[in-house]
Amino acid sequence: MEKATHIKPSLCALAAAGTLSAWQATAGAATGVTLYGVVDASVEYVNRVAASPASPNAGGSRIDMPNIGGLSASRWGLRGTEDLGSGMQALFVLEGGFFPDTGGLPSSGLFSRVAMVGLKHQFGQVTFGRQTTSMLDGLINFSPLRFAATYEPGIWWMGINYRESNMAKYTGQFGNVQAVAHYSFGTGVPALSTGNLLANGGAGEDPAHGKDNTAYGASVMYLDGVFGLGIGYDQWNPALTAGQTARVRKASVGGSYRNGPVKLLAGYRWNKSDFPNGNTLIRDDYWWAGINYQASPALTLSLAYFYANVKQGAAITTASPGNPPNMQQYTLLADYNFSKRTDVYVSVGYARNGGLSFDSAATAYSFNYPTMTGQKGMLGVITGVRHAF
Repeated sequence: MEKATHIKPSLCALAAAGTLSAWQATAGAATGVTLYGVVDASVEYVNRVAASPASPNAGGSRIDMPNIGGLSASRWGLRGTEDLGSGMQALFVLEGGFFPDTGGLPSSGLFSRVAMVGLKHQFGQVTFGRQTTSMLDGLINFSPLRFAATYEPGIWWMGINYRESNMAKYTGQFGNVQAVAHYSFGTGVPALSTGNLLANGGAGEDPAHGKDNTAYGASVMYLDGVFGLGIGYDQWNPALTAGQTARVRKASVGGSYRNGPVKLLAGYRWNKSDFPNGNTLIRDDYWWAGINYQASPALTLSLAYFYANVKQGAAITTASPGNPPNMQQYTLLADYNFSKRTDVYVSVGYARNGGLSFDSAATAYSFNYPTMTGQKGMLGVITGVRHAF
């Protein structure tokens, strides 16, 4: 998981996440290249965590440094623009992740987060390459913790395909209204564990089976200084076997209201994921609500509640197949900003009837919170420092 924003909890576009210029080579007016990034390192305590998804009978407490970071996923990137005249610009973004605890790179590739190029005009921009989905772009501003890397079920919300390759995407900004639509000619993610067989490692485009691994979606968002509202739809057609496409559909709505130092956020996401034969892998409703309080110019306090009702489908907890007890999570976050670029934080999360961040087969155990047999609750405490450049 990740926090797709800069250090302050103010609203911004996902593509500008964590970005402050440290180096810029200017070739002319409105033309340049920027190196940017975020380093987020933390120490975490978690109780009642299984040794692995395959070993639910062994486990206990754990203290370590998560390689996914704390509030943000650590990353670095290059982005640039070129003025083409007549109000037209060319643009590109190359962004990759790294592990702050070891300095290593993920096996998914050097620029596995974003790799795109496009053109921008007053009527919007069209981009091509690996990018985030339209639903994420339209709903992320209504996330109570800004899509935090820990203790927010962001991948449960958006799906493991929230970044997609081979994508053509349109983004238009019309005053306070943003409209986004995308189509992927073929995308994939690593196969999920514990019987979730929708993904096959990312076969991507298949000329012989044009529908395999395709994806598309759209969103519309209104945002001003007080009110916000977003709605989005996402569909992914993964193929475990060539010519046999599954169907993963999500629709979400979110809103926000700001009054002085207080901001309220809430939303809902519908999900239905079906095997190629029509059987349901998972059908669930996901709800969230949160409050951000600017206690001082430097200190932000956030409280969030997340709830998932799995109505039918495959195993979500290691030991509870079918329709498990409804998962819930409470998260409290204190974030203190030393500057616009550096902050420290402490976050506490408590999950009921599942792992923290709703970690499960449905999220590919991306956060390493597998549950133990018979477990009812899981508590996590994380503290760290984050710097943007």
